Amino acid sequence: MPFKSFEDFYPYYLSEHRNGVCRLLHTVGSLLVLGLLCVAIVNRKPLLLLYCPLVGYGFAWVGHFVFEKNRPATFTYPAWSLRGDFVMLKDILLARVPLLGELPDSFYAETLAAMQAYEGSESS
Repeated sequence: MPFKSFEDFYPYYLSEHRNGVCRLLHTVGSLLVLGLLCVAIVNRKPLLLLYCPLVGYGFAWVGHFVFEKNRPATFTYPAWSLRGDFVMLKDILLARVPLLGELPDSFYAETLAAMQAYEGSESS
């Protein structure tokens, strides 16, 4: 389904993060990336920034492949997925999205219904 905006994409992104351990690993990875960014800036060590993708994606991909058992959205929507990581982090820190436990359908049900309708019309 081609998304027209990040606002359309974000519920889909959340639907790919239903598992609480996956969200926890994303949170840890994102916070470590932000910490690494700060350390690199404060210590004027730009080479430390090379570790950011390894740290961020390492935690996230373990969450997807081991716990969520799906393919990370990064492979299909890299820019929106990166933005989604930090929007989800913000939403978790503000308690808008639960850190642990299964994510309730209300976070993404409308988007999944629209995607299924789109995929059905595409195969006709």
